[in-house]
Order: sequence, then structure tokens, then C-alpha cells
Amino acid sequence: MLRLILNVVWLVLSGFWLFLAYLAAGILACVLIVTIPFGVASFRIGFYALWPFGRDVVRRPTAGAASTIGNVLWIILFGWWLVLGHLGTAIALAITIVGLPLAWANLKLIPVSLFPLGSQIVDTDTYVPGSRIAT
Repeated sequence: MLRLILNVVWLVLSGFWLFLAYLAAGILACVLIVTIPFGVASFRIGFYALWPFGRDVVRRPTAGAASTIGNVLWIILFGWWLVLGHLGTAIALAITIVGLPLAWANLKLIPVSLFPLGSQIVDTDTYVPGSRIAT
């Protein structure tokens, strides 16, 4: 029940706007054809940013050099301004005591905003924490 409440408050205060930013980045990446994998990653993270509580990001153990190179390109093309969106939203949420948990959640989204390739978004109920492997 707490997850639902947090997700609804998150959706109203910041999730929808962050989703729109990821949607814009994804559409731009898909229009550029060569960066379609970035667009897919942007849509995936956008849906995570829309409803984050109850889900977590884990690194895929099979991610290799290609995801590292892709993440560097991602940071240059899209990641830096998405991180600025998370920082701005976190600062705005942190002004109130009620918004502090949401601001913290916003800051926790920054690593996946910077390094989306090689990451996997999983439900917290379907993986064993600490194992880094989805069940």
C-alpha cells in the first residue's frame, strides 16, 4: 500500500514530467536512426521514472565493452540534460519535508540516467537483493 501511495504522489509531483523528458529523448534518438538503441533505453528508463517504487536497477553481468562505449555516447548526447532534470526536480522536492523521500528517489535515478546500457530494471519482488541476478 505504501508503494502505491508513494508512486501516486511521485507521479503527480515529478514522475509525469520526467517521463516526458525521457519520451522526448527517446523520440529524438529514434529519429536519428543510428541511436535507436538509445531511444529504446530512454523509453525503458522513462517508464521506470514514471512509477519507480517497487522496482530497482541492477547491472547485467553480461554487459561488456559495447555498453560502456554506448554509455559514454549516451552521456554526451542525452544523459547530461536528463540528470539536470533529476537534480532540478530533487531540489524542488527537497524544499518540503514531505518531498524528501521523493527527492532521494530522484537522486537514486541519476546513475541509471547516466549509464542506462548494461542495466536492467526489475521488480523488487522478483529478484534476490544482493545477488544482482533476476530470478
